[in-house]
Amino acid sequence: MYETDEKIEKVILVAVATPNTVDADESLDELGELVETAGAEVVGRMVQNLDAFNPSTYVGSGKVDELKNLIWETEATAIVCDDELSPAQYKNLEDELDVKVMDRTLVILDIFAGRANTAEGKIQVELAQLRYRSTRLIGMNNLSRQGGGIGTRGPGEKKLEVDRRVIRDRIAHLKSQVEEMENHRQVNREKRQDNMVPVVAIVGYTNAGKSTLLNTVTDASVLEEDKLFATLDPTTRNYKLPDGQEVLLTDTVGFIRKLPHHLIDAFRSTLEEAKYSDIIIHMVDSSNPSMDKNIKAVYDTLRDLEVTDKTIITVFNKIDKMEEKPLLSDANADYVVHAAVKKREGLSDIDEAIADALKNMRIYIEKVFPYSDAGKPGLIRKYGQLLKEEYKDDGIYVEGYVPKSLLGKL
Repeated sequence: MYETDEKIEKVILVAVATPNTVDADESLDELGELVETAGAEVVGRMVQNLDAFNPSTYVGSGKVDELKNLIWETEATAIVCDDELSPAQYKNLEDELDVKVMDRTLVILDIFAGRANTAEGKIQVELAQLRYRSTRLIGMNNLSRQGGGIGTRGPGEKKLEVDRRVIRDRIAHLKSQVEEMENHRQVNREKRQDNMVPVVAIVGYTNAGKSTLLNTVTDASVLEEDKLFATLDPTTRNYKLPDGQEVLLTDTVGFIRKLPHHLIDAFRSTLEEAKYSDIIIHMVDSSNPSMDKNIKAVYDTLRDLEVTDKTIITVFNKIDKMEEKPLLSDANADYVVHAAVKKREGLSDIDEAIADALKNMRIYIEKVFPYSDAGKPGLIRKYGQLLKEEYKDDGIYVEGYVPKSLLGKL
């Protein structure tokens, strides 16, 4: 890993609006947030309407000339395109504009490189970067440049060794490490299943308040910032509901529209925490004007990860920031909660939704345990919901809800 000096890039944002584009200006607004999160300054933006991306230069030739003038006027040092560029588009744009050329994927990878703190996170980021860059060695002339700025963190700029064989060997080595981590993560999942403690995965669009929820209810001390991808590495904490039931709360990396497939591949084991959970808490920033599109992006990503048939609790967070308080709904959710987690509003409603979801996933039992099995009601108390416990002449009478996996042990 080679680190490089930081410098503030002055960036122009560029987007092409095609008939399939939902909202280019809105997407460019988000790209601006990503660029600022990466540490650069946005000094201009440009949107062009086209039937399809120009295969040579992404935008049309006329817009390339306009970009040259805009670069001169703003003294920009780079442009960032809102879609993933091909090697030819990279090379042609750099030759024409004589500034650093980046795309949305490279910026997101750069942010992840700066936010990865654990060994696992760093390996996954480097793998995603190398996979992305290995196909662009010809086009991305800037890869061989020494220097800072966004798009240069992670594997570094020592020509990226510029040798495809070296990169291919490095990718193979990292993939083997990721497979080892996946196996370790799977072992941990199996242990959780053996322990029968329900797993609740917190998912959502980036900056929706996932880490805030985890910190508020468990004192997890996860970094919270009003920035995209403030946290990257997943965190799991024990949480005891007011009725005494225990669950594991797992915070996951934030989703985003146009989430690069390189990241989905590299972080699949991390993202799949949602796949192996019992319940999903879907955090939504209700104050975000793009709320509906962000919700769609989350469900699209969950489908890509084959996360299906899960009980979903949608938490419309940050309602305190809304001037009006409309009744928000989510047709894909089993439960809907309105909350302002940072102000501790709605936490009891979240607890009730989790408790009710757990009850619906369990089986109701009535049973008398002989005093020789006096410890078994404790299993119900720990892994289920103990409604009634009476000490009688013939044993301990209990009523409660238990997970199916516990029945064989009672």
